[in-house]
Amino acid sequence: MGTLHQQLLVLITTPLYAIIIGTEIILSNLHHTHSYRRRDTIQNFALSICSGVVDLVMRGVSFALLSFFFGVAFTHLSHSWMYWVGLLLVVDMMHYWLHRLSHTCRLFWAVHVNHHSSAQFNFTVGFRAGVMEPLYRFAFFIPVALAGFQPADILLVYSITEIWAILTHTEKVRKLGWLEYVLVTPSHHRVHHASNTRYLDRNMGSVFIFWDKLFGTFQPELPALQYEPIRYGLKTPMQDDTLSTVIFHEWADIWQDVRQPGINWKQRLGYVFGPPGWSHNGSRHTSKELRAIEAVDNTLIQAGNG
Repeated sequence: MGTLHQQLLVLITTPLYAIIIGTEIILSNLHHTHSYRRRDTIQNFALSICSGVVDLVMRGVSFALLSFFFGVAFTHLSHSWMYWVGLLLVVDMMHYWLHRLSHTCRLFWAVHVNHHSSAQFNFTVGFRAGVMEPLYRFAFFIPVALAGFQPADILLVYSITEIWAILTHTEKVRKLGWLEYVLVTPSHHRVHHASNTRYLDRNMGSVFIFWDKLFGTFQPELPALQYEPIRYGLKTPMQDDTLSTVIFHEWADIWQDVRQPGINWKQRLGYVFGPPGWSHNGSRHTSKELRAIEAVDNTLIQAGNG
């Protein structure tokens, strides 16, 4: 039944995506905002296809493993409106932690970086998936199965949350009033995709923004007059944007780092499991270190102006 529901979701959402992407392209051309580049858009869909193939291979494995843990759960919850609300909340929270790990551990960032490597921000960027994420994503939903939620329902609700997540990838929708306090909106997600120092590793939620507020990763989008305009993409852009480089460049960089002469095993492990930007000699900086440096620079500028 879960597979049937997911197939229905595909049938429903495909024309929806076609309409919103087509509308955004028309508006971009009318307003001369250059939100789309042909090569970038093709790459977005190519990465989506690659991820979809891996996801298809892993779907049976994921369902089987979640079914095992559901089978040993102390309770099996019955369907009701509270069941579905609770499932939506716990699936979204667990995905928040998956997403946060993808930004704080370089091993997982090497997969997730694909999604952030575009310098554009439009609906098709939502399809720019981490190709190898389906290999381990299911593990974050094991506690949900152990809590008594059925595996087919978990996978279905996750697919639904992904629809909302894709729809937050746009510059055409500004702030959404009171919804900004509850849901992840395009404004929140523009911050997440920004490479500006203040915005790095912020707003990790998919559907609900209160996880970020609860766990200390929330950052509102600031007016351009108050803070510099958003720059999308990576802090250090790739020199080569071929598809193979987009998928594997961070793995290649990790390999180069761990092979450096004169470093010990603890430092080698730091290059694999430490946060992105970590270095044993301070030659590079993590997002936390970059924010501290920016804060000091701003203090010095303000003192100089005073």
